[in-house]
Amino acid sequence: MAIVTMGMNLLFSKKRYSLLSLFSLTLLLLTSCGGGGKGVSHQQEGDTLALRHASFLSIKEYKDYSLVQLRNPWDLTRQLHTYQLVPEGAELPQPIPGATVIRTPLHHSLFFTSIHCSLLQELGASEAVSGVCDLKYIQLPFVKQGVAQGRIRDCGDAMSPDIERIIDLNPDAILLSPFENSGGYGRIEKLGIPLVECADYMETSPLARAEWMRFYGRLYGKGREADSLFLAVEQRYMELKKRAMLTENRPMVLCELKSSSAWYIPGGKSTTGQLCNDAGGCYLFAEDTHPGSVPLSFETVYHRAADADVWLFKYNQPYEMSYDLLKKEFAGYAAFRPFKEQRIFCCHTGRRPFYEETPFRPDLLLEDFIQILHPEIAQSDSLRYFCPLKP
Repeated sequence: MAIVTMGMNLLFSKKRYSLLSLFSLTLLLLTSCGGGGKGVSHQQEGDTLALRHASFLSIKEYKDYSLVQLRNPWDLTRQLHTYQLVPEGAELPQPIPGATVIRTPLHHSLFFTSIHCSLLQELGASEAVSGVCDLKYIQLPFVKQGVAQGRIRDCGDAMSPDIERIIDLNPDAILLSPFENSGGYGRIEKLGIPLVECADYMETSPLARAEWMRFYGRLYGKGREADSLFLAVEQRYMELKKRAMLTENRPMVLCELKSSSAWYIPGGKSTTGQLCNDAGGCYLFAEDTHPGSVPLSFETVYHRAADADVWLFKYNQPYEMSYDLLKKEFAGYAAFRPFKEQRIFCCHTGRRPFYEETPFRPDLLLEDFIQILHPEIAQSDSLRYFCPLKP
């Protein structure tokens, strides 16, 4: 009996030792994964920035760095990119696997879009714009002047940038727009320069896109300014929307023009569609589920929108558009009710800063829409972007 008891005690002792070893090994693995114990501590101490609208962006701030994660808009189960923003002069923390480390604030960057150049100007960091692509589409005076004076480098077309000029510029970051199934960024990816993927345009509400300014502000040492600006934009937008929602009339809205054989209509989940509804209008394609433009035939658009109350479109031509020119472009336009009753409003994007301002200042565009759809409640008698189409 004593032998049995001694054997049982030995068995339990071995099991206890085995469990203790397993626990110790597990603890060791947990403290070493993700960049060591320091990384785990930061994971526990980080403060998540409260984003109220953006769907594809998250920002978590730690003592030594900020962690920014971009969700893939085309595959929500995956991350598009992860950034570790580390203040310049600070010791580099334990690297996060798969993250791009960016020293902040950035000082001289290359921009593939005018939208983000305009934002930096509003945040007081325009001096960080050192290079641009697609200069011919940029209407910002400070950019044109900077290129003329040699302070800003023209790096060619965004679809085929001048790699030699980019290498000579040696920017601290390149801001560009990602696209679904783009196959990557070619030679640019091999330069070793951090690529900031600006997926803000994939957001499905005006305020969601505008909220990305809080990420961009942190890249350029303007985090507080960006937070303050967004709060002001959000408050003004919501006040305008609330006033528009009190109106009883809901004018039916048609948008854009036919291009070749297709009419690219903003989808029901697009920022344009939501702006129309937020301005107290009835967007005629609101039931559509696309966040971007949808190519439709003229017959489909006519069937749905022939009796629209208001027609809004943008264009960029060397001349001012008129009803006569519109009819010459395509005779079918004249069959729409807004054409017959002269209720068409247009925006010349080559002469108005529509693309430069409205992504991060949707409140300004909403004010235009309200004045067009509900002039009786408008607080201003002048339009910033749109104007009545000339007779």
